[in-house]
Amino acid sequence: MAFLPAERFIILIIATLALLDAGLLLLKGVDIDAVGYAGLIACGAFLLALGQFYRRVRHNDRIAATATAAGLFALFTIAGSIFNYLLLPSYFSQIDGTLMQFDGMLGYSWPDIVGWVACYPTVGVALHVVYTSSLIQLLVVILILGFSGRIARLQHFLLTGVIGALLAITFWFFFPSIGPSAFYGLPAQVLKAMPLAVSPAYGAELSRALSEGSTYLTPNNALGLIAFPSFHMVMACMSVCFLTRIRFVFIAAAVLNTLMMPAILVHGGHHLVDLIGGGVAFAIAYALAGSLLEKATQPRAKNVRTRRAD
Repeated sequence: MAFLPAERFIILIIATLALLDAGLLLLKGVDIDAVGYAGLIACGAFLLALGQFYRRVRHNDRIAATATAAGLFALFTIAGSIFNYLLLPSYFSQIDGTLMQFDGMLGYSWPDIVGWVACYPTVGVALHVVYTSSLIQLLVVILILGFSGRIARLQHFLLTGVIGALLAITFWFFFPSIGPSAFYGLPAQVLKAMPLAVSPAYGAELSRALSEGSTYLTPNNALGLIAFPSFHMVMACMSVCFLTRIRFVFIAAAVLNTLMMPAILVHGGHHLVDLIGGGVAFAIAYALAGSLLEKATQPRAKNVRTRRAD
């Protein structure tokens, strides 16, 4: 078989997003960094081709599944990021005001927590490293699941990520939010104390993009647009959940992604409720992915039983 059920489903999604991207680029007259994106697409396509080589020619299922998963992960990330940007400018009302009201009810304030962490610069730097590890963690999970032969688990992992991203993009399209960094300033001494991944200046650019859109897309300065639900939280849940059966790796992932939660708040410029939304999005995506894979494998199981009966 050239592609496994989850792989076929994800290829269909990538193809659909690519067509939508092309149509929206032409319709909106948005220029794109063709060279920059071509290099990334070439990397994803190479990994996909490598996976097929090991599946069809070398018959090594572990390398095949790992390379294919990495290629699909890269290609979906590119197509999804472009699509997310092309949904701008937004014509729906932002929900940041409502989210900040919820934060207030929970006793949470982004400027206060950033100011507190700034008093301990080493902690702030450490949280920055944790925050920027999300994509690397996903690639590590792909390698661990693939090379350890947990192919079904890897397929579930991939599909969960894709569905989770689509859920986040869809919700954000109708109920946009960009996080508290766009609405609060920070003292100069706080900004000097530690590098913030999402600063008030970053938030201001998010606010501009939301209202004006973009005329030029490049991977060199792509912003994380979605505040609620937090996709960083989705990724953190994925990294922990899919490593539960590998004890020592699971412990490391659990510790790292426990730290990811304050890192998301501080460096991601997020509302507290964004994390709750991310957890809910992960749970829905995990269940949907499992259901889709179960339905996709049922016909094959029935066919096998039928052939054995004959």
